[in-house]
Amino acid sequence: MRALISVSDKTGIVELAKEFVSLGIEIISTGGTYGKLKEAGVPAIEISELTGFPECLDGRVKTLHPTVHAGLLAMRSNPSHMKQLADLKIETIDIVVVNLYPFKATILKEDVTRAEAVENIDIGGPTMLRSAAKNYQDVAVVVDPRDYEKVLTELKEKKEVSLDTKFYLMQKVFMHTSSYDTMIADYLKKQRNDNSFPETLTMTYEKVQDMRYGENPHQSAAFYREIGKKKGSITDAVQLNGKELSFNNINDTNGALELLKEFTEPTVVACKHGNPCGVGSAASIYDAWKKAFDADKTSIFGGIVVINREVTLAMAEEMKAIFLEVVVAPTYEKEALEVLTQKKNIRVLQLTDIEVPQNENAYDMKKVNGGLIVQTIDSKIFYEDELKVVTDRTPSEKEMEDLRFAWKVVKFVKSNGIALAKDKQSIGIGPGQVNRIWPTKQSIEHAGELIGEGVTEGAVLASDAFFPFDDCVEAAHQAGITAIIQPGGAGRDEDSIKKCNEYGIAMIFTGMRHFKH
Repeated sequence: MRALISVSDKTGIVELAKEFVSLGIEIISTGGTYGKLKEAGVPAIEISELTGFPECLDGRVKTLHPTVHAGLLAMRSNPSHMKQLADLKIETIDIVVVNLYPFKATILKEDVTRAEAVENIDIGGPTMLRSAAKNYQDVAVVVDPRDYEKVLTELKEKKEVSLDTKFYLMQKVFMHTSSYDTMIADYLKKQRNDNSFPETLTMTYEKVQDMRYGENPHQSAAFYREIGKKKGSITDAVQLNGKELSFNNINDTNGALELLKEFTEPTVVACKHGNPCGVGSAASIYDAWKKAFDADKTSIFGGIVVINREVTLAMAEEMKAIFLEVVVAPTYEKEALEVLTQKKNIRVLQLTDIEVPQNENAYDMKKVNGGLIVQTIDSKIFYEDELKVVTDRTPSEKEMEDLRFAWKVVKFVKSNGIALAKDKQSIGIGPGQVNRIWPTKQSIEHAGELIGEGVTEGAVLASDAFFPFDDCVEAAHQAGITAIIQPGGAGRDEDSIKKCNEYGIAMIFTGMRHFKH
């Protein structure tokens, strides 16, 4: 029995090779791996001795030779194959242990050059892996050091690697080479600044963890992250306390973080079930927290809180008094962290680069039955030069400040969505209804119930899409709302404009909607 060993990741390779030798397995090796085995006193045949051809082109060509690939691809059960091997004086290779040039580690380095990245595209390794995997009935091919023990155990107990294990190893090979090629293709696409949607879409992610369950206990789930530097994302956060994040924790926290990134001033976002329930901005982070909490003291129970400044002791003491699932911030005062970690179940995350936005060309993807719908993320708020006052009255400076605030909030409210704001505080949010008047009424009613009667006097309203009728303006007027921001573009826009003029409400069209389904 012969094994060919050529690895970039040399974890455990000397120990594996020594075990192979003790089992009477002859070892063939290449380059740096051969050197490491020789240094450790492990007998091995250098690849050039096997092929009769020297490694060349700075090691670019080592194993690309018929002696190697015929030895891998020959089907032992095929007499014709075996006769040809005998005629060509080629011996079979029964085990392949190969992992590839560190392309991922290379492109993750700071200031890596394209030439350096390209030089770390492995050619011979994937070719050997594919040859061995195709002939899995006869060849055990190991690409993952975590499988060394499994293979050794079977060799020791059964004198061979079982067919079932070989098939499992074959699957891992093609998953590995597929991911490897996808990383290369993605890197090259980014190097060309190619933002088009490709004819075929391939993506690769690495598993962070298996999860206890998905959205519901009867659904299985796992958490994967994109390969590469993703500053400001939940995959980059460090968990300082609490239970393992659940599927819903991750999904809700991601939504809250994306809303938080719209703000540069001290801001706190509270989120529940994918919708914001309280948002506050202020001169100090404590005041921002108070606004977010006071906006909806009911819904924040069991919710997510994300903060773009250091968490203070005063904030932590108030957070500890309520049930929160997740808290995320760039830093924590030492005393604040001590207070929060007294509650063993609260997930406390530190995300240093919390303000870093997603790349505007990043994909937003949704699985549908039989396919995938893909779009770029909703990275815009509005274009400043397209804001248009469509009413007789222009918003005051104070109203304009609140309109901008409300517009950021409603962008992250499930459609049909309405957000009310006053003094840089969300005071009523109406998400996910099948018409526009219901969330309008709901947000007004909730504002009164949760904060107090009359709170909507002098408030502003944001709608993620246009008003099809003037009923929302009528409801806004009855609540004392004085300014509205919406995309415009309805066939009956003029009805809403006239109604605003009748009541002295200022209204702005953004020309940009923010459906969120």
